[in-house]
Amino acid sequence: MFRPLSFYIGLRYTAAKRRNHFISFISLTSMIGLTLGVAVLIIVLSVMNGFDRELKQRILGMVPHAVIEGAGPLDNWEAIDQEVQAHPRVLAAAPFIKGQGMVTGGGNVRGVLLNGVLPSEEASVSIIENHMIEGSLDDLKSGEFGIIIGRLMAASLRLKIGDRVTVVLPEASVTPAGVLPRLKRFTVKGIFSVGAELDGNYTLVHMDDAAKLMRTGGKAMGVRLLVDDLFAAPKVVEQTARMLNGRYYISDWTRTHGNLFQAIRMEKTMIGLLLMFIVAVAAFNIVSTLVMVVTDKTADIAILRTMGATPGRIMRIFIVQGAVIGIFGTLVGTALGVLGALNISDFISWLEGVLGHQFLSADVYFISYLPSQLQWKDVLIISGSGLVMSLLATIYPAWRASRVDPAEALRYE
Repeated sequence: MFRPLSFYIGLRYTAAKRRNHFISFISLTSMIGLTLGVAVLIIVLSVMNGFDRELKQRILGMVPHAVIEGAGPLDNWEAIDQEVQAHPRVLAAAPFIKGQGMVTGGGNVRGVLLNGVLPSEEASVSIIENHMIEGSLDDLKSGEFGIIIGRLMAASLRLKIGDRVTVVLPEASVTPAGVLPRLKRFTVKGIFSVGAELDGNYTLVHMDDAAKLMRTGGKAMGVRLLVDDLFAAPKVVEQTARMLNGRYYISDWTRTHGNLFQAIRMEKTMIGLLLMFIVAVAAFNIVSTLVMVVTDKTADIAILRTMGATPGRIMRIFIVQGAVIGIFGTLVGTALGVLGALNISDFISWLEGVLGHQFLSADVYFISYLPSQLQWKDVLIISGSGLVMSLLATIYPAWRASRVDPAEALRYE
């Protein structure tokens, strides 16, 4: 007697076995559709968050957040290095020499990005030391012409520690024998793996050796910066350049890899909106389910009205029934989505091992595995949207039930 009548009858209608099995089937499919929609949306957005995280931590951990370069080799790179580190938002700085060329080894040729660095300072601005699988940055010694390459390059050129490779620069040198490309033999000193496209085209050599190869007179070409906030890099590098005397060229990661980052953000938004339509369709099925229930229960509604039930109470009965479908479907979908998002990476790795096929290749994608990062903000937004759409879907059928005329409904009973 103390339980709310609308809530009690609404639950009875939801749990009772109906004479019309088609209505029961539609209710079940509505609940399953809502569950699958919520679960898939959580998993997909978690995967997109994972790609976003890997872009920041791996690729942007290897490439410079920002760089300051001169029109030519810098005569005073040591002073510039100290001055830019005085900026409160610059965590570290290191000199570099960069160039493009080709590496030949094992009878194959591969295009590379050649980076001359000082091992003692490079570790402060790059994550490469944490991803060395053989050797280390300290193995790069001035005058030894050692080189560190990525795992994909080592596999492609069939190289291992101690092997010799030839670095060819696109610049030509005039010799008594004619015009010849500039080239130099290097020894493989280390192999790294960050699970990204950089494993196939990124190389490091000692800055002194790079200076000799590129003829910079022992000078650095620029200084790379590590900042405390990736998104503040354009502003920070502009401020640091103004602190320096002279004219310098500045650049940041948004110019080199910003398009990839923006593409992931846009894809996450678009995929989220598209998958939200799945949840909306499942919620819309609740409307058709409740409309058929109202039609099936017309006589019951009329009897309740004759016993004194108000239109508002009749509305609450069917709102409760639709809300139960929506709440149960959303909660189960949320649980499955969270469970799937936390285990999707391990599952895909296991599936790749069973099938013997790699779904993501670093030659095509910027990482070689499927990442996932569950963000509870996304979970709350998705779950809340599912619940709101489910509740909104109950309003029209419940209103229609409250408009049933008892006399008309019981005329032929």
